[in-house]
Amino acid sequence: LMSLSAIRAAVVGKLQSVPGIGLVHDYERFARSEKDFRTLYQAAPDGPILGWHVRRVATRSTGGPLDGFGPPTDAHTWEIRGFMALDDAGASEHGFDGLIEAIREAFRADDTLGGAVATCATPEAEGVQVLESGPAMFAGVLCHTARLALTTISATY
Repeated sequence: LMSLSAIRAAVVGKLQSVPGIGLVHDYERFARSEKDFRTLYQAAPDGPILGWHVRRVATRSTGGPLDGFGPPTDAHTWEIRGFMALDDAGASEHGFDGLIEAIREAFRADDTLGGAVATCATPEAEGVQVLESGPAMFAGVLCHTARLALTTISATY
């Protein structure tokens, strides 16, 4: 049985294993000023924004003695948000899409997140799903942003 914090750490660790991922936060970061907020997503002072955060957005429990359909499990849905400074002349959208696909492949290659969960597959979806991707203002900077979803399935006891 893995705790929620251990599963979160496994999700973050998998993200951090992706080359060129930038900064990865294990919770959604906030700051009082735009400048302070921006620095939370910059690997170097005054460098470009490239960062991600992970948030648990839902949990659904199933199984066990009450419904008689197998062992009790928790399905945690994680939202993974990413931000990368937009560079139109450099066609940065291609690089951002490549990074998203590298993330998807990293999770596809390790469905149990090193044994932290039973699986990252449900009847509806397998691995990381892209919910939306597009430009947005973030911390005063025009960025690419993506909202990804991952469901982890784990035993409750």
